[in-house]
Amino acid sequence: MSYNSALYVSYVCNFMISGIDLFCGAGGLTCGLQRAGINIYAGYDIDPECRAPYEINNQSSFIEKSIADLSTQELSSYYQKNDIRLLAGCAPCQPFSKYTQGRPRDDRWGLLYHFGRLAAELAPELITMENVPDLVRHDVYSDFINILDSKNYYIYSKVIYCPDYGVPQNRSRLVLLASKLGPISMIKKSHTKNNYQTVRNSIEHLPKLDAGSVNPADSLHKSAGLTPINLKRIRASTPGGSWKQWPDELRLNCHKKESGKGYPSVYGRMDWDDVSPTITTQSYNLGSGRFGHPAQDRAISLREAACIQSFPDNYAFAHQEDSVRLNVIGRMIGNAVPVALAEAIGSSLISHVKQF
Repeated sequence: MSYNSALYVSYVCNFMISGIDLFCGAGGLTCGLQRAGINIYAGYDIDPECRAPYEINNQSSFIEKSIADLSTQELSSYYQKNDIRLLAGCAPCQPFSKYTQGRPRDDRWGLLYHFGRLAAELAPELITMENVPDLVRHDVYSDFINILDSKNYYIYSKVIYCPDYGVPQNRSRLVLLASKLGPISMIKKSHTKNNYQTVRNSIEHLPKLDAGSVNPADSLHKSAGLTPINLKRIRASTPGGSWKQWPDELRLNCHKKESGKGYPSVYGRMDWDDVSPTITTQSYNLGSGRFGHPAQDRAISLREAACIQSFPDNYAFAHQEDSVRLNVIGRMIGNAVPVALAEAIGSSLISHVKQF
């Protein structure tokens, strides 16, 4: 594919990359892109709970609207005349996750087609999309690539291991970058296995907390309560270990069956000096994975989950007067693009534009 990037020389001189974040959620992608130096005008999402964290923390407007109802005329109204336009987003990944394969398609399946529609009609200079690695196995991904190719985009698409870019968790994500300026790729890795950010780097500095309590100075530093038997279970757990080390009387009936022996990490503790497991929407729940604190007898708090997602320590997920609900905020944190990964994506886009 060839493209006359000279058409865009006028943009690149004294350039400003400005973007719109589709499926913005609580603002992980926007936060990282802005930290890299990209101006994000607006974020779109259908979840009203995301308005508070998105607008409190980011210099950007939250619009509660489905992209299925979004027109390119509306998007165009945000960009300034000399902007290098970025269209960014992470369509809901649950339909493409390996954990939901075989289930009936839900309404979110087609949202990536709407992303492709808007990209084709708007034809911004830059596009980025982030999702689960299994997306590449679906026709919707191939169709998305074909749309971009038909509009003369240079395309980079690769599964990124997030610790390579400073995210302290065992998380892999598909990152797509597309440009009308010329060939594009991610910047070089910032970390290697020898210096990955760890659980210790991320959360050891936070105040101690009991199960079922909240830190009075930070309402997000809140942990779920534990039943008496779950308290015994975590006290019997070692960092990086499993329920197989427990005495028989603490084991769940499902773990005693052959089908349950393949899930050693549930109810486990994280390891201080390793990356964490992937932070999910249920990471505040001890029984949903290896989400036990490395040293304290509880599951990790919402603040700790946010820190492992590389959000700033002071990132607010609710107005102070609002109650902090574990399930609501846990969902926002787990669904977010890790901020450090988003910042690396933003730095890649800026580095790319500076070449021209």
